[in-house]
Amino acid sequence: MKKWLAVLLTAMLALAAGCSSNAGGSSGGSASGGDVPQELTYASTSDIVGLSPIGTNDSVSSRVIEQVYETLFVRNPETMEVEPKLAESYETPDENTWVIKLKEDIQFTDGTPLNAEAVKYTFDKFRDPETAAPRASLLEPISEVNVVDEFTVEIKTEKPYGAMLAALSHTNASIVSPEADQSQDLMKEPVGTGPFKFVSWTQGDQVVLEKNADYWQGEPSLEKVTFKVVPEVNTAISMLQTGDVQFIDGIPSDQLKRVESLDNVEVTKNEGTPMYYMGFNMEREPMKDLEFRQAAAYALDREAYVNKLNGLGVEGNSVIGPKVFGFDESANESGYSYDFEKAKELVEANGYGEEQLTILTANTEAYMMMAEIAQSQLTEAGFNVEIESMEWGTFLDTTKEGNFDITFMGWSNSTADGSELLYPNFHSDNIDSSNKVNYSNPEFDALVDESRQNVDQEVRQQKLDEANKLLVEDATAVIMHHGVVTAAYDKSVKGLEVDPTGQWSLYNVSRE
Repeated sequence: MKKWLAVLLTAMLALAAGCSSNAGGSSGGSASGGDVPQELTYASTSDIVGLSPIGTNDSVSSRVIEQVYETLFVRNPETMEVEPKLAESYETPDENTWVIKLKEDIQFTDGTPLNAEAVKYTFDKFRDPETAAPRASLLEPISEVNVVDEFTVEIKTEKPYGAMLAALSHTNASIVSPEADQSQDLMKEPVGTGPFKFVSWTQGDQVVLEKNADYWQGEPSLEKVTFKVVPEVNTAISMLQTGDVQFIDGIPSDQLKRVESLDNVEVTKNEGTPMYYMGFNMEREPMKDLEFRQAAAYALDREAYVNKLNGLGVEGNSVIGPKVFGFDESANESGYSYDFEKAKELVEANGYGEEQLTILTANTEAYMMMAEIAQSQLTEAGFNVEIESMEWGTFLDTTKEGNFDITFMGWSNSTADGSELLYPNFHSDNIDSSNKVNYSNPEFDALVDESRQNVDQEVRQQKLDEANKLLVEDATAVIMHHGVVTAAYDKSVKGLEVDPTGQWSLYNVSRE
């Protein structure tokens, strides 16, 4: 009797163990062998602004928008060449005309068709002054958009626009469903053609997406994606360690070693398109003096600075970075590399240390580090400089008004096109707006104009290289570093690629 009872108890325990194992596998998977759920949570330090590509212009919102919407063209993350996406092909019958053939049989997630009418609707609304699209300047050169037939659209410009394909690959140029836009608020309920579709947005907490089972390239592996708001970076890293989130990006340099030490985490680092620079107010003395700017450039030991970034920065004199169209390695040989003796000689010969000058900086960690290192090195060379820091919004307003001597700025280069770097930041058209250093050089302006108003990419490359070298020699912007884009993700995440602009798609991502 006791033997029979023992056998029965053994069988019951084995059955219970089997049920426990099966339940564990079906409810979320584990390292012990259950299936990993096809779900992913990404931690963002702030909430989105909205979910319409027309109504937004911030990187946090773009992270979500890029999963729901698609553009006519896309930049290949490996070659950085622009390739068709929703477009099938294009031609330019003349320098002011772009004829784009669309792929057929693609639908928005509301069931309506992607066609030439949808493209025209999107771009017309994007360019309409009444819309007040934050990134309207992206398509400003377009004069009209015409429907040729159901799947052919014609784009006309007043002048040639060489960066057209780069502009049409920008997230904010994503195509929206006209019917959805007219019947609902796309800022809150997006409708695109992408691999994921919208489920919910709990403001201040999270955005939830689910897979688009009818996606035209085939349904994605991930069933569900959550964009979780985690304001503190330390908390996000802890959640990555415990598995509560599976993906973070934009890792601060001072947290990199901690993230790299996590056993369950993979870290990627790739040279990117962002650039950061020390700029001078060209409307003030002595900053408008070339020898002053040369002395300051010579005084900066940028190699020592970049070494403090723990591998998250690339040194170089070229304003156009290695991952941006228009870059030529020879530009790094232009300009002024660290030479303490030359810096000190120029300061003494011109009396640059006699007047106290102010380095204006935003009070973020990265910019404060630039300012403090620069202040120390400039002071050592004989300059008399102090730091004034401001909250980000106030800093932007102050620099726009020209109320500074020296400052530090950055540009993300999300189009990865040199024209869309040099024109807004340094062309005289944009003095008192985005050209915050007030740089004005007719020769430079003409070269940048030629780079924009030419559809021959070889000519554009040449003009951008010439303009870039001229800017470097003028020392208007002394490059502190070119950015490195980072991502950290759980080792169960497969297929994730982050391109040099910092953008990523979850379409090819799975969990194993």
